[in-house]
Amino acid sequence: MILLRRLLGDVLRRQRQRQGRTLREVSSSARVSLGYLSEVERGQKEASSELLAAICDALELRMSELLREVSDELALAELAQSAASDAVPSLGVPPGRTLERPMLNPVRVTSVTHRPDERVTIKAPAEAVDVVAA
Repeated sequence: MILLRRLLGDVLRRQRQRQGRTLREVSSSARVSLGYLSEVERGQKEASSELLAAICDALELRMSELLREVSDELALAELAQSAASDAVPSLGVPPGRTLERPMLNPVRVTSVTHRPDERVTIKAPAEAVDVVAA
């Protein structure tokens, strides 16, 4: 399951780190407790729109830019999740019985390349997953 709060936290952390700023600096500027901001960045707390606005202001980041980056990551994560679930082979489970699949480890997708032959390559840090359009 893809959790929006985790993707949002990842993007906020990356933005902060790109600026070379500490949690303490951003939390002070945003007037948010250090612990709460840390929990938001780790995807443990859902941030309200007011809190996101304050964090974005502190990072001098437009909320639309934040949400665009989160949206792009969500699309990639959904594509990777879909590819992973499509890659599970049929095991010949008799009718009326179900097969439980183990939870898949989340993959951070770093880039997607679309080719004219309808093949999409999703590149992860240590591996690549190919998805062939139906």
